[in-house]
Amino acid sequence: MKDGKRLVITIGRQFGSGGCEVGTKLAQELGLDFYDKNILRMNSDESGIKESYYYMADEKAGNKLLYKIIKSLTPEKGAPSFGSDLTSADNLFRFQSEVIRKLAAEEDCIIMGRCADYVLEGMEGLVRVFIYADMDFREKRTIEKEYYAAKDAKKNIKRIDRERRDYFRYYTGKEWEFPENYDLMINTAAIGTDGAVETIKNYLKVRGFEI
Repeated sequence: MKDGKRLVITIGRQFGSGGCEVGTKLAQELGLDFYDKNILRMNSDESGIKESYYYMADEKAGNKLLYKIIKSLTPEKGAPSFGSDLTSADNLFRFQSEVIRKLAAEEDCIIMGRCADYVLEGMEGLVRVFIYADMDFREKRTIEKEYYAAKDAKKNIKRIDRERRDYFRYYTGKEWEFPENYDLMINTAAIGTDGAVETIKNYLKVRGFEI
C-alpha cells in the first residue's frame, strides 16, 4: 500500500453470496492482484497442479508472479514430482498452501477461499473477510447468474456450502462460518456487492491502511 504497510486480504464466502464479484471489484479499485479459486485450483489428482501451471503459462502479466512461484516449486517443465503421495488431497493442500504463503510474502494481494485465512494466520497486514447472505438472496442470484436452473439452485447451494464447510474443518480444525475466524463479516443481501466493496475499503481505512 501507499504507506508501505503490507496488505493481504483473504475472502471466504457462502456460495451465491457474490464473494468472487466482491473480490474482483475490490482488487480493481485497490489496484491489487486477485487470486481466485480457479487459478489456485488444486484438485485431488495430478492434473490439478498441471492445469493450474499451464493455465498460468498463458496468462498476461498480472499472473507472472504466480507463474514464477509455481515454477519454483515444481521440477522442469512444470511436472511436479513430490513422491508417491503426489495426488493425495493432503499433499495438494500443502502445495497450494506454500503457493499462498509465497504470494503473500511477495506482494499485496487478494486471495479467494482455499483456507488462505488459516494458512496466513498471524501474518502482519492480514485482513480476513467473510461474505454471506440469506438463502433467498443466494438462490435468486444463482439463478440470475445461470449457475444452476431454478429447480436445482437451492440443493446445489447447500451442497457446495457443505463441501466448503467440510474442507475448512478438515484442514483447519475450525468452523468455516464462525465469526472469530474473521476480521469482517458482510451480508451482501443487505448492502449488495458494491456495498460490500465500500465496507471493506472503509474498514481498511479504520485499520490504518492508506488506500
